[in-house]
Amino acid sequence: MKTRRETLSLLGAASAAAASLGLPGVARAQAGRVVIVGGGFGGATTAKYLKQHDPGIAVTLVEPAERFYTCPFSNLYLAGLRDFGAIGHGFDELRALGVEVIRDMAGDVDGAAHRVRLAGGAELAYDKLVLSPGIDMRWDAIEGYDATATEEAPHAWKAGAQTRLLRRRLEAMEDGGVFVLVAPSNPFRCPPGPYERASLVANYFKRAKPRSKILILDAKNAFSKQGLFTAGWKELYGDMIEWVSQSDDGRVIRVDAERREVETEFGGRHRADVLNVVPPQKAGLIAERAGVTDESGWVPIEPETFQSRAVPDIHVVGDATVAAPMPKSGFSASAQGKVVAAAIAAMLDGRAPPPPVWTNTCYSLLSPDYGISVAGHYRLADGEIAEVPGAGGLSPADADSAFRRAEARYAAGWYEAITQDIWGRRW
Repeated sequence: MKTRRETLSLLGAASAAAASLGLPGVARAQAGRVVIVGGGFGGATTAKYLKQHDPGIAVTLVEPAERFYTCPFSNLYLAGLRDFGAIGHGFDELRALGVEVIRDMAGDVDGAAHRVRLAGGAELAYDKLVLSPGIDMRWDAIEGYDATATEEAPHAWKAGAQTRLLRRRLEAMEDGGVFVLVAPSNPFRCPPGPYERASLVANYFKRAKPRSKILILDAKNAFSKQGLFTAGWKELYGDMIEWVSQSDDGRVIRVDAERREVETEFGGRHRADVLNVVPPQKAGLIAERAGVTDESGWVPIEPETFQSRAVPDIHVVGDATVAAPMPKSGFSASAQGKVVAAAIAAMLDGRAPPPPVWTNTCYSLLSPDYGISVAGHYRLADGEIAEVPGAGGLSPADADSAFRRAEARYAAGWYEAITQDIWGRRW
């Protein structure tokens, strides 16, 4: 019969082996306290996988919303192709795993004292803090466009009330109207998102308001999957969509939300029947409060663990981070959350974090039956995140309609798979 010391040694070795393989570990009493702020793709993934690595870790998720509504597939809602409830996800599965879910807003962080202060007044102590705050808008970036202007010219770049408002505006627009979409400069959440939005709004117009037009005013001279989008627009929608680059006077510098009018850098003026302004962005406010942002407004991180470069024991995942060449996407945030969960579980156990790897796949729909995609794989190279050459890529430019239909089906399958992996079944 083995002694207690020998048994504990074997259990410890089994736990370490499991962690090195990315498998659930062996629970320990008082394994550590982790507070996670934000229940989106990054935060909820981190919470779930921490519990899978080590159920003994006390995990608290702070999220003000009862249900999290995803930006991915919100453009289908705008086009009348999905109900709003279909993009909402709750936290019951996380609770079942032992995650404490607190419905509140994180108001402040004391990194030295390792405490998070909630808007409701409570304070949470932590050994490790994970921030997944998403984005906030830079209200000083475009003259005339601030939080109050969003009631007349919604951004709809956070899924929720703004998304519903934009949908109502599109429904109310008369046939023959003009939808103007203002796209920001890099970096911003979901690089292909504005162009998928234009595509699916065009699909709605083609069905319901066929004389209408879409104008994209862009602060950039190029955008993600540009060749695939423009070829698809021509095939599906003819001349309904017009894209204006920065060099052709596409950068908007001033907004009159009440008149639904914008002014561009070289003096051009455009009036919309429905105006959708996606402004420049920065990390969510709690990241700034925690002292982890830099002058760019984003969060520099240590690539191996996504720990803040400025404040120890604070890890940041998702759109808020400086993690190029990884894009700011839901898939990236979830992949980062898995790496951070493995790293924190190891660090709390006194082990070195396992070598990180990340993946990203981004599907875009130009219609319900026309999909395109880009994929990337990432590893550390000389201490920085680097894309693995030849491991990803774009949809082929010369694909036939059967291939595009298949990619649209894959997009739907991707959404169901990733949301169930993170939050469990919706109902």
